[in-house]
Amino acid sequence: MEKFFRFLFIFIPITIVASFMHVSPLMVFLLSAIAIIPLAKYMGEATEELSTHVGQAMGGLLSATFGNATELIIGLFAIQAGLVEVVKASLTGSIIGNLLLVLGGSMLVGGFKYKKQKFNKTAVLVSASTLLLAVIALVMPAILLQTVSGIETSVIQHLSFAVAILMIITYVAVLFFNLYTHKHLYIEEVGKNEARWSKSKSIIVLVVMTVFVAWMSEILVGSIEPLVRQLGWTELFIGVVFVAIIGNAAEHTSAITMALKNKMDLALQISIGSATQIALFVAPFLVIASLLFRHPISLVFNTFELVAIVFSVLIVNLVVGDGESNWLEGLQLIAAYGIIAVAFFFHP
Repeated sequence: MEKFFRFLFIFIPITIVASFMHVSPLMVFLLSAIAIIPLAKYMGEATEELSTHVGQAMGGLLSATFGNATELIIGLFAIQAGLVEVVKASLTGSIIGNLLLVLGGSMLVGGFKYKKQKFNKTAVLVSASTLLLAVIALVMPAILLQTVSGIETSVIQHLSFAVAILMIITYVAVLFFNLYTHKHLYIEEVGKNEARWSKSKSIIVLVVMTVFVAWMSEILVGSIEPLVRQLGWTELFIGVVFVAIIGNAAEHTSAITMALKNKMDLALQISIGSATQIALFVAPFLVIASLLFRHPISLVFNTFELVAIVFSVLIVNLVVGDGESNWLEGLQLIAAYGIIAVAFFFHP
């Protein structure tokens, strides 16, 4: 698997050449998407390695900052390009993708190898309840807009900003819970990791990967509007499915690897934890950061996106409630993702 990711680095120069030669938007989109996958993988790996050098508290902060750096960077470039709907759609896709596709794939693959896999029920239910809180935060601005007639855009923007601040505060509290007051729920299976890279190498790799992710993201975002015109796909579908899957490629690999090792606690931390991070950190961060651009975004998602998120959170809560998993539950989650993805394809 390591060799496969290293091979994918060849797509970085290919993407750059294709961009300068102005090949078809579809080709540029696909090439840049593939190029981002190994960059995101090694960015996450560098973050983990650096965390072993700076201690648990700072490591948790680094994970919060760089854990979903790919989604953040793509989101910032999309906001700059005025692709507000793509940003919201990619956030929606990242949440449902982590909950249904990443978690479902982990349970499916792990379930083929082990008849039944168990995990820490208490820790998972805490994460699940945090996700429900995030859903409330995402739903309320949309409900306000639909139930109050003639509400001004500025009011929605102010509400989104206030909710974004509260979501980030909540996420900081979640980190404090995970790293200090109840860390025994999360570190029993992880144990003590020894650093494979030096501190300087970790920093260099992290910086270099971040720079190239930014470059590839700019090329990717630049190809979206021409792609919409060429294929007739909506920005909503591209954001929910393709942009989200690109950003979650590293999580897919890590979670499935942990499931194959019968470490479902880690697999669930990766999938559910990443979805929580998107909802409580990435989404509000982009709302606040968008105030610096000409096209600020709000936390008002369309009804279709909200329903998809709510159903995803509900089915995951039902699946993990008993503290164990099997391949059928994984297949059910993947089927749910497929249904939602197809529905987004036909959504106008």
